[in-house]
Amino acid sequence: MATVVLVGTLDTKGEEYAWLRERLREYGSDVLLVDIGVLPPPAHAPAADIPADVVARAAGHDLAALRAAGDRGAAVAAMADGLTRVVLDLHHQGKLHAVLAAAGSGGSAIAAQAMRALPIGVPKVLVSTMAGGDVAPYVDSSDLTMMYSVVDISGINSVSSHILGNAAAAAAGMARRQERSYEELAGPRRKVVAATMFGVTTPAVDAARARLAELGYEVLVFHATGAGGRAVEKLAADGLLDGVLDLTTTELADELVGGVLSAGPDRLTAAGAAAIPQVVAPGALDMVNFGPAESVPERFAGRRFLVHNPTVTLMRTTAREMAALGAMLGHKLAAARGPAELYWPLRGLSAVDMTDAPFADPVADRTGLDALRATVCGSGVRLHEVDAHINDASFAVTMADRLHQMIGERAASQAAR
Repeated sequence: MATVVLVGTLDTKGEEYAWLRERLREYGSDVLLVDIGVLPPPAHAPAADIPADVVARAAGHDLAALRAAGDRGAAVAAMADGLTRVVLDLHHQGKLHAVLAAAGSGGSAIAAQAMRALPIGVPKVLVSTMAGGDVAPYVDSSDLTMMYSVVDISGINSVSSHILGNAAAAAAGMARRQERSYEELAGPRRKVVAATMFGVTTPAVDAARARLAELGYEVLVFHATGAGGRAVEKLAADGLLDGVLDLTTTELADELVGGVLSAGPDRLTAAGAAAIPQVVAPGALDMVNFGPAESVPERFAGRRFLVHNPTVTLMRTTAREMAALGAMLGHKLAAARGPAELYWPLRGLSAVDMTDAPFADPVADRTGLDALRATVCGSGVRLHEVDAHINDASFAVTMADRLHQMIGERAASQAAR
């Protein structure tokens, strides 16, 4: 029977969790109830299968000491860490097919952290009083499903019964599907490659994707808008990728300069840490992304801009910024534990960076290449300088073919051990 791990603060929401557990059982799920409440639950609260003190100990904390300290923030952080360890352990044991929680702000923060740590594809449902606002801090790049509770999680009434009932039905259905997917994953599968794309690098990624599909790969394409880059990092860290064709690394420019599409400082690190073969290009490093033109910070007045559409304004990176980006690429790839190669197109980095195009700047591009070359000198990173534009099909196919070779070499090396 598929198991739903039901996570909640039984010190304040025992009635609601007893009700949710019964609904899940009615819908055909086994239930593991995990208590993440900091205070002792009242006598009428349902008994937890995994009590709060066990959750705290999972992260090396003593629940009694947390209570005595009276620091709610520290207690929430400790329970979040403990719950993360608990759900990951349950998942590794095959005892978790979905996670469900219903909470206010504190409980949502605890549950969401643990849910985000689970691999993409594992069902995660969070009913929250916070879902009516900005959910990015809870969801980030995960596939967490949030439902707005409408009313507070305080008793079962004519509104909450509908919403919590829907959530329970959704989690039970997802759990059954996940149980079947475990069986499907046990069989043979195609190798999976992630590719990164922007509108201005689409022709290249289309050509690479077609070539990789021809070679038998499943290709997952991610829009390099911050969340897309973080999703690639998450999949790589979870061990769900066989290779990465990181053709569009533009999010690094936003991180460096202060654009709106940064994927954070850890972009371009997970594949290297997991020794996953990666072939990288400086796709769209010629630009930093902002919202509407009027939203561009005043400190950038006088720079070269291109209004991509009414909601996106692009700013050309300078020679100094390109030098920093070239060095950043080099340092990140040099730190990789697995094979990493970089292909630099000498005729332009995006659809708007070529002869007579708005962002044409050979000097800036060359400065980035020079910094990259200096950074990887003496490292194990191979740098290919290609006399082509990034959107030339030949450039993209060359990258795809090389990634295919690297994946094969890694598989042969693993088989020989």
